[in-house]
Amino acid sequence: MKNLSRLLFVAVLLASFSTANAQDKNNPWAFGLGINAVDPYPVGEPLPQGEFFDEFLNANDHYNVLPFLSRLTVSRYLDDGFTFTVAGSLNRINKFGDNLDAFGNETTNRVPDLTYYAVDGTVSYSFMNLIKSNTIDPYLGVGGGYTWLDNIGAGTLNGTLGLSYWVSDKVALDLQTSYKHSFEDNLPKHFQHAFGVKFKFGGTDTDGDGIYDNEDACPEVAGLEAFNGCPDSDNDGIEDSKDDCPNVAGLAEFNGCPDSDGDGVIDSKDDCPTVAGLKALNGCPDADGDGIADAKDGCPNEAGPAANNGCPWPDTDGDGVLDKDDNCPNVAGTVANNGCPEVTEEVQNKLNAYAKTILFDTGKDSIKDESKQVLEDIIAILNKYPTSKFTVDGHTDSVGSEKLNLRLSDARAISVKDYLVANGVDEFRLSADGFGETKPIASNKTRDGRAQNRRVEINLAKD
Repeated sequence: MKNLSRLLFVAVLLASFSTANAQDKNNPWAFGLGINAVDPYPVGEPLPQGEFFDEFLNANDHYNVLPFLSRLTVSRYLDDGFTFTVAGSLNRINKFGDNLDAFGNETTNRVPDLTYYAVDGTVSYSFMNLIKSNTIDPYLGVGGGYTWLDNIGAGTLNGTLGLSYWVSDKVALDLQTSYKHSFEDNLPKHFQHAFGVKFKFGGTDTDGDGIYDNEDACPEVAGLEAFNGCPDSDNDGIEDSKDDCPNVAGLAEFNGCPDSDGDGVIDSKDDCPTVAGLKALNGCPDADGDGIADAKDGCPNEAGPAANNGCPWPDTDGDGVLDKDDNCPNVAGTVANNGCPEVTEEVQNKLNAYAKTILFDTGKDSIKDESKQVLEDIIAILNKYPTSKFTVDGHTDSVGSEKLNLRLSDARAISVKDYLVANGVDEFRLSADGFGETKPIASNKTRDGRAQNRRVEINLAKD
């Protein structure tokens, strides 16, 4: 009768716990049933008990097991992987310790049948999300409880290691072992192993649409069963979460958005929603087909590049090089010279023929007045080639010292350059240098040869 009363106490406690809190969403409750095995041997105590984990799996000699349902559990999921479980179990203890004494003599580990009852509460943490599994659910737990062994009762501190295998969304096979440390000397420390099946249950319908939250894709907003509980506000047959225009009825091919002009661009993304156009131009037309919408095209009926606002590039000087690529857009040139005229050998020879006639005062770098006309002719030629760069080179004969000749040739070259710059030639197109007597073009032994060597040359600069 006493044992029956204790069993009834466990059942009432479990029942009261399972109804003490309202159901929550997403099946937070679980009910389990199975069998348990009590093993007081490998707990680190002297004979007849043994060292920690010694013969831990020796079920034949040490496990006490009832051959029928002997354990019930109710669990409540808390948060962030933590679960609280209350378990009630019963057993019959008839094995205790080893069958050898301290001297190695055979003895018996049999004891008179002792009735075992336990009620335990455990907070456990699941590693299921950490290992990213949908079926394997290892967990660790800690808790406490109260255990009766016949007429002896004591509180215990429990540590639990377990593994659940979910065969479906709601059903799992569960295997666990717990070490139970007694707070009283008359109740031995022991391991309790358990194996069983647990079932998840519970749930609610927060939005009242007839679909439980654990199956409701939109548990906070009332919706339709066809859309797993999600709404379709504009009734166009597309649920709001997949409807790009949830408040305006549209077409499925446009994810629920309308296309008023039928050009394949939804109105919300169509810059010209009332006029059919091209997708590439956000629904606007392009009459000349140049890739620029008519509204932004400076020449909507004449194809042209975007860089010129939709208008064709001009070629002002008609040299075959468009103005945008022409370094000399107002002077006809060649394609090879980026639209600028090229300095030909004939022009180069003409420049030097003029340059050789430039006269200087004897032994000085000052230009004689009678040379101004030839300089004007040189300037006119240079201005025909506005992008070309030139060098002004000064030379002397061998009369006098080499040092003096070098200084004089350099001064005369600079003098010519300064004259050209002062009369309109871009300074950055010209450079000047003197070479003295180092580059003769005739013999310095004759009067005529020395006269030819005293010269200024204007040459096209090399890149």
